[in-house]
Amino acid sequence: MFSNALTLWTGALLILSVSLWSCTTADCCLTTSDRRIPQRVVTSFTIQTGDEACRIPATIFVTKKGLKLCAPFPSKNNWVSKLIDYILKHRQQ
Repeated sequence: MFSNALTLWTGALLILSVSLWSCTTADCCLTTSDRRIPQRVVTSFTIQTGDEACRIPATIFVTKKGLKLCAPFPSKNNWVSKLIDYILKHRQQ
């Protein structure tokens, strides 16, 4: 009886670990924040188009500490577009 409970517990733990791992490794924004991100902390970005598994359009900014922050999709004359322009300009220097 003990070995069956242990096997069941191990199986449940394995399934939980795999599901948590897949959620944390996917670079996918489920929501975005309008809170502005300071230029000095951002190193790169990725555009999420809203196709495939990631259902909403968004911008994923990566900080110097490796954090991934979800911002709205870039549009004309907003802070997201300006931050992307800043990153691209400073990447070339």
